Amino acid sequence: MNAPTRRPLHAWLLALATAVLLVGGCTTMEPVRGPSVSRVDPVVSQAAALLASGADAQQVAALLGQLDDATLAAQAAALPAGDPLYNHMARALLARGLPLPRPMDRAAWGFDAGARPPADRDGYRPPLKLGVLLPLSGDLAAPAAAVRDGFLTAYYAESRRRPEIAFYDTHGTAGGALSAYDQAASAGNDFIVGPLSREGVDALFRRGTLPVPMLALNQGNAAPPAGNVSFALSPEEEGVAAADLLAERGARRVMVINAGDENARRSTDALRARLAELGGVVTDVVGAGIADLTPFAQKEGGVDAIYLAMRGPAARELMPRLVMAGLSGKPLVATSQLLSGTGDSEEDRVLDGIAFPAESWTSGRNVPGLPAAASVGPTLPTARGAAARLFAFGHDAWLLTAYLERLAQSPDAHVAGATGGLAIDASGKVLRTPAWSTFRGGYASPLASAGN
Repeated sequence: MNAPTRRPLHAWLLALATAVLLVGGCTTMEPVRGPSVSRVDPVVSQAAALLASGADAQQVAALLGQLDDATLAAQAAALPAGDPLYNHMARALLARGLPLPRPMDRAAWGFDAGARPPADRDGYRPPLKLGVLLPLSGDLAAPAAAVRDGFLTAYYAESRRRPEIAFYDTHGTAGGALSAYDQAASAGNDFIVGPLSREGVDALFRRGTLPVPMLALNQGNAAPPAGNVSFALSPEEEGVAAADLLAERGARRVMVINAGDENARRSTDALRARLAELGGVVTDVVGAGIADLTPFAQKEGGVDAIYLAMRGPAARELMPRLVMAGLSGKPLVATSQLLSGTGDSEEDRVLDGIAFPAESWTSGRNVPGLPAAASVGPTLPTARGAAARLFAFGHDAWLLTAYLERLAQSPDAHVAGATGGLAIDASGKVLRTPAWSTFRGGYASPLASAGN
């Protein structure tokens, strides 16, 4: 087992940031009184049985999507406190822009800040001693370096009390993550950040109760045990955000064109589930290489919008076919993969008008505590190109670590981070609201009208 690897303060880190972004405020939610409910709706009964059988959240959400707004609100209000179905119904209400009968139930998850000094007025309450689990060697060492440097940038930008930090090498494997966690726990750390791999996160979360709480830097199949948190830049998150944006634009019938890889599949599944919650539907899912899109455009009911889950070069090749099928005037929303393979403004002009999710920092928006991404990239390899997204992710991992108690205790609390708006749901999952960008004149630019 490797000894912890410590990283001292580097001169270039001191030059990167001068302050840290403070936590947004929280408000008190007044209960919403719905109409009295004399019986449980059959759909709600089915959803409860589905949840009890071990179904995932997307399956439950799709079923609840069959309820109209009034029924959903009334049935949610009628559920007793602590009912495991309530949080699922609450998320469905929020997705439709409806108020909650009461805040989400957080008692089952909870978070204990232990013996930390009292929080500052803004909610800042970092750990006393912090262990960070990252694959410092092996195939994942390069992306881990970007996460590490972003984390340390935010850490050293904070002028208040900071915990002692030790880094532990996970080698990028599930077994390495388990060993590194045990070493960090036995070293007296009162909080742990990491690991980075989905396999490592699953291996730790399947242990159940963990002696030291952690902020996992990925989301696997296992839910966070009580008091633990998972944070990821996931394809599912992008699919949900895309469905919300399309719903805001009045699109209910969405055609999906994707590359057929795992990321495309995961984002498409999440888009489909969230659209169902919002009363929409995915009309068709077709491959990026399809020659003729006209039959899909002419189907009964038509197509309101197109969702593109593919890289930039494939999207450029697709655009003439959308024009020929009469679909180019429809709202076009893509995954963040759209940026991959772009950079030539002349070639990328064909992508003008496509909306895609992005990180606040990398899309040119101001993030207090961080200089502009364009000024950092030229001097720091781990903050430029594709690595910049992971750098922003690492930055936000520190913010979550420092403000976790406030986020856990206040349903409306949020942090405006480098990757977007951050909050925590009642199950310990970090919810990220991405910024939105688009192409203008062949250049990626912030999309101010997309609810950023």
